[in-house]
Amino acid sequence: MVKNRWNKFAAVFLAMSIAAGSLTACGSENDFGTKVVLTTGFNKNEVFRIETSTCSLPEIMVYLTNIQNRYESVYGTEIWETNVDGVTLEQNVKDIALAQIARIKTMNLMAKKYEVELSDEERAQVENAADTYYGSLTDTEIEQMGVSKDTVSKLYTEFALAEKVYQYTIKDINPEISDDEARTITVQHILIKTYALDGTGKKIAYTEQAKKDAYERICEVYKLVEQGEDFDELIRRYSEDDKSTYSFGKGEMNEAFETAAFNLGKDEVSDIVESEFGYHIIKCLNTFDKDETDANKVKIVDQRRAEAFGQEYDAYVETLTRNLNEELWDGVGFIHDENVKTMNFFEVYAQYFGK
Repeated sequence: MVKNRWNKFAAVFLAMSIAAGSLTACGSENDFGTKVVLTTGFNKNEVFRIETSTCSLPEIMVYLTNIQNRYESVYGTEIWETNVDGVTLEQNVKDIALAQIARIKTMNLMAKKYEVELSDEERAQVENAADTYYGSLTDTEIEQMGVSKDTVSKLYTEFALAEKVYQYTIKDINPEISDDEARTITVQHILIKTYALDGTGKKIAYTEQAKKDAYERICEVYKLVEQGEDFDELIRRYSEDDKSTYSFGKGEMNEAFETAAFNLGKDEVSDIVESEFGYHIIKCLNTFDKDETDANKVKIVDQRRAEAFGQEYDAYVETLTRNLNEELWDGVGFIHDENVKTMNFFEVYAQYFGK
């Protein structure tokens, strides 16, 4: 069973990676304001350098290949045919992998600044994890990724140190969260949509006439609500949302929907509410869910800690110079070999550092 501590760190780490994007082009600035300068003089197979920290091609390939195979295990190889606004999904996943490992490298530099180090026990765990993951690789996977046991050990060392510096940074952040701030309510709703989805899953807004028709339908449903018809039955017959019941706190839902919902008393029904999704009729089932509210307090504390770390991270990363070997990076791609199936790199880490 994986500890919550690991889950929280992994979630923060992934969110930062996706939000930050990848190292950017010559002379530009990324989302953190970091100046990126492309230079010559890279070592062989050196993808990027952040101050004194470097990233090799095999390191990138471990991340990239594991992410690739996780996607394919769920969606199949045809997923890579997806192209949104001229950007392939493969390129997007490449950017995510690069961003992830760049965050880890940067957080390791932070660890030096704060003099955070792994204990002897943690180093032993790193070696055990590296033995497990490297031992799971076939000769083909080792060859295709160009990876060695030392590469895996380095990656796990840096991942463990990044987690430790995150915990060090947030250790004194313990905000008090009131019941009102964390209050969680439970509602049902009936939705008549004002959008459709195209073949890629992108939302397409209704025409004005279609939107007018949708409004007329929700008005007809509202009359039935006023006449006292069973709300559950009306949901079953008319709602265009696959989900009928939502429990949520403040700031978690569409603003118009949330405002209307939080103004309802128990068993009260809203007027017709318009959101980006369509027209809603909302019924409040519970104005204060104690268990959900307590759980939401923990969630809010985690968010505040993540925000505090993000601010410190942003300020630190602005002081760094990052250099990308653009020519090498442009040539990096997926491994399309049915014998390369490895995808448990992150799970193996969690086995050793999450329990």
